[in-house]
Parts: sequence; structure tokens; C-alpha cells
Amino acid sequence: MTYVVNELCIKCKYQDCVEVCPVDCFYEGENMLVIHPDECIDCGVCEPECPAEAIVPDTESGAEQWLELNREYSEKWPNITTKGDSPADADEFKTVEGKKEKFFSPNPGGG
Repeated sequence: MTYVVNELCIKCKYQDCVEVCPVDCFYEGENMLVIHPDECIDCGVCEPECPAEAIVPDTESGAEQWLELNREYSEKWPNITTKGDSPADADEFKTVEGKKEKFFSPNPGGG
């Protein structure tokens, strides 16, 4: 098992999870984070830290597509080891549905 970041992170990118990760397995995109599934040690400390509840076990229903996205972009985006600033409008996007189709960006983040 590993943990994955799902679409709830898109346009929120709170980054509270980054501070608690003991193995630095988070990678930063322009408007979301992903977890490298081969680096994640399944400790689960990141899951309760996410205000958007965007981190789930890969065994959860619907997580398969996010496992693939996390794997793909963790190979392309820069590793992030310290919490940065969340977008100023993050709270406004916390409950928006269909964020992947509307807002997902394949561009790397600031690192």
C-alpha cells in the first residue's frame, strides 16, 4: 500500500503534509502535490495533516487513477521538503468538484 494525492489538492496545495513526511516523497506541481509511490513508506502521518482531505490510501475506491498520476508526475516534478505558501484562494477551491478536468496543470511547481 501507498498513499496518493487526489484531485482535492488541485488549486489548494496546502502543503501541511510535506512538513511531516519522514521520507520526503512529495513532489510539487504548479497547482498540486503528488506522492512518489515507490518512496512512500506507508506511515500515514501525512493523511490527517491535509486540510483538503486529498491524501488517501491507494486501496481506496477510485484511487487507481490517482496512483498512476502520482507516479507519472513524481518523476517529472521537483521534490519538495519544506512547506511553502498555499495559493491565496486555496480555501475557495476546497469544495469545488471536477477540479482535475477544470484546473489540473502538468507544469512543475516552484520547488
